[in-house]
Amino acid sequence: MKFLIDRCAGKVIADWLRAQGHDVVESRERGPDPGDRILLEWAKNESRIVVTIDTDFGQLIFIEKMPHCGLVRLPDIAANQRVRIMADLLSRFSRELQEQAVITVSGGRIRISGTPPAFAEQVEAAERVMREDRDALKKLAE
Repeated sequence: MKFLIDRCAGKVIADWLRAQGHDVVESRERGPDPGDRILLEWAKNESRIVVTIDTDFGQLIFIEKMPHCGLVRLPDIAANQRVRIMADLLSRFSRELQEQAVITVSGGRIRISGTPPAFAEQVEAAERVMREDRDALKKLAE
């Protein structure tokens, strides 16, 4: 798959995706931040899925109806958890991403735009794993 990694998502996730064999461009490689609208246009023109922690892309896609090739939003996922979450999303929802899905992971939940009922069980299973991981991290912190 082809990805455009927003600078706020971090270099670690870009490096991990490259190591998995994906075609990855980081927005930081292209100079100063041009803004979300331009990033989304770049991604669309290059058939790339945007990975970000920024929630403004949702407004561009859902309210302003900007064309896109997919979006992964990780707005409240700690930097040290993003690779694990991304690996889980790719293992469970690659097809949806290839079909231009918008996937948001927030508050221990996964939302996929236009999720067919057949995928509801996969979403529930992924959310269960996230809750278990969060509970395990809390126990370690105690």
